Order: sequence, then C-alpha cells, then structure tokens
Amino acid sequence: MNSGKTVFRQLLQFLPRHDFNLCVRRYRGDYRARTFSTFDQFLCLAYGESLRDIETCLNSHREKLYHIGFRGSVSRSTLADSCERRDWRIFQDFGHVLIRMAQQLYCDDPFALELDQPLYAFDSTTIDLCLSLFPWAEFRTTKAAVKMHTLLDLRGTIPTYVAVTTGKVHDVRMLDALPVTEDAIYTMDKAYTDFSRLYALHRQGAFFVIRAKDNLRFKRLYSAAKDKDGGVRADQTIALVTYKSKKDYPEKLRRVSYVDKERNKRLVFLTNNFAIPATTVAEIYKQRWQVELFFKWVKGHLRIKSFYGTSINAVKSQIWVALSIYLLVVIAKKKLDIPCQLYTFLQILEVNLFEKKSILSLVTDALKQIQDPQVDNQLNLFSY
Repeated sequence: MNSGKTVFRQLLQFLPRHDFNLCVRRYRGDYRARTFSTFDQFLCLAYGESLRDIETCLNSHREKLYHIGFRGSVSRSTLADSCERRDWRIFQDFGHVLIRMAQQLYCDDPFALELDQPLYAFDSTTIDLCLSLFPWAEFRTTKAAVKMHTLLDLRGTIPTYVAVTTGKVHDVRMLDALPVTEDAIYTMDKAYTDFSRLYALHRQGAFFVIRAKDNLRFKRLYSAAKDKDGGVRADQTIALVTYKSKKDYPEKLRRVSYVDKERNKRLVFLTNNFAIPATTVAEIYKQRWQVELFFKWVKGHLRIKSFYGTSINAVKSQIWVALSIYLLVVIAKKKLDIPCQLYTFLQILEVNLFEKKSILSLVTDALKQIQDPQVDNQLNLFSY
C-alpha cells in the first residue's frame, strides 16, 4: 500500500497558507470559532457536492482528514452556518492572491496568436436559483438568478476579475467596473455594444474587438486591401452616423467583414486597433470561446448550482472558493509541468482525490488510457 500523501493533500501544498491566514485575520473569520475554522470551511467547499454528500463522503475518510488539513468535525449544519456567517471577502481576497500567482507563472507562456499585448475575454454566465429561497436575487417574475461576470486572461485561462450580481443587471453595465490595462485587448460579444462605454475603454488606452450588431449604421471613409484567401471580405475605416452613436463615439472605427469558410457564415467585427492584420482581428474574437468553455466547466464540475446557504454572503463565498480551487489547479499544473490540457487535468484530479499516488504519475498513467479531448467547435461561438 502506498503510504504517501493523498492527491488532495498534494494539491493543497500549492496553497499559500500564510496569505490565507492573513485574509482570515483581515475579516476576523475565526472569531469565536471553536471547532470549525475558516480553513475547514474552505476545504469542505473545495471537496463538496451537496451538504449531505460532504458529511457522508468526508466522514467516510475520517482517518485521512487530519492529514489533509481538517481540524474540526464535518457536519451539514456547521458548514451551512459558516457559509451564512463568515465574510465572503475572505475568499475573494484569497482568490486575488491566487490570481496574481497564476499570472506570474503564465506571463511568459507562448500564445496561439502573435500578440505582444495582453488579451482578455469578458463575458457573463447566469446561475439559476429558486425564487422562494433566494428572493434577493432579482431576475424575472417567477425566477431568481445571479450572474457571474468574468474577465479571463487568455494566456493561461486565468479569471482575473469576477463580479457577482443579481440576474437583472445587464451585462453592458459591468463595463463601468471593468479593470482596464493600458494597451491590452478586450474581446466581447455583441451584447456589450455600448459606444459610450467602448469609447471610455478607448480613452484609457486599451483596445477592443467586438462583434457588430446587424443594425449598425455607419459611413465608410476608406478601405484597405482585402485578404480573400484569409477570409477577409472588407477592411474599412468607418464613422458612425446616427446622432447618439456619433456623440458617444466621435472617433473613427475599424470594421472587418470576415467569412468563416467552414460554415459559410459572414461575421462583422468592430475594433479601435488599426495596427494588427484583419485576419488577426477575427482570430482574436475566435479566442473568446475559452471563456465559454471556462463557464461550462465551472458550472459542470465545481458545483456552484447547488448552494449551501440562501444569503448573498453564502453564494459569493461558494463561488469564490470554487474559483480558488480552479486557480489552485492552474498553479499546480504549471509547477508540476503537467503535459495535458487543463480541463483533462482537472477531471483526472476530481476522481482521484484520495488516491495515495503522486499527481504526476497519476496523470501519466491516465493519459496512457485516454486521449486528450480535442475542442474543435471554436467557431460555433461566432453564431452568438
């Protein structure tokens, strides 16, 4: 029998415990906590699927809990009370610590596009809730929901900014709170078309690539040479013509018309970047599929559809713990130099948490039996 550390314990070794303790002390997370610490809560949320599953599964491994890091007993009521009572900002601040660590590790990684500046994708996903249990989460008359607005650093697939709002908040309003880096490129779908906000982004020295709406009214000023072999049908410098849009965005824009040859679909993009090739504009938007894949994986594997409390504090706590575990795996993958795709690595860890085998050998054995899933549906996102 392998007497080494479990996979869960090996993964936790990449967790900066000192920084976690600083976040706990900042918000007095362990004040009057006698048996169930903030770290115990973090570990339970990191592992759990539902309140009953947490209590049953973790207690079935009682002899291993101490070595993993648990110091308190695990019960459904204690965990539910902790989610309601402990300040969610503890986990948010710790998530920001992990974000900085991950960005430092991946900053020099090669990227699919030859770009010198950072590239981000901004989007949101809706998490449905029960209206009778979550009356504060306004969305529709008969339905409650929260939105998770996420800015994803596409070099490493790292969520660098996350805001949780009620489902009623329109996506475009979150552009006002978006942290902007000068010279960075932000790609978004057409739901974020608001020329006053895009102009504010432009004035801060950042670039955007966004899909144009069908009813866009503009005046062509002049055209650049087309690259028909690359799928480019038009590369134009335009000016907006309606009174409101011209007032909101008084400067020139670049309009790129592109044809997806595989699906024979015409796509039109707007950008304020006149220096990059027109084909690169289309490729930048194509990279936006990664944020959709991120949402799909998080909602499918990190259990944020089943919350352990009904308050906004409990919901935000669970979302930030889920993101922290995702970031912890991103960090472990880089430090261990794991050769497979990130989502394959996450799935291998998920089913082997209590195995006493080194993570690297576990992944090596798993890759001999399975093939890395090839994501070949990137262009499907052009239809959104």
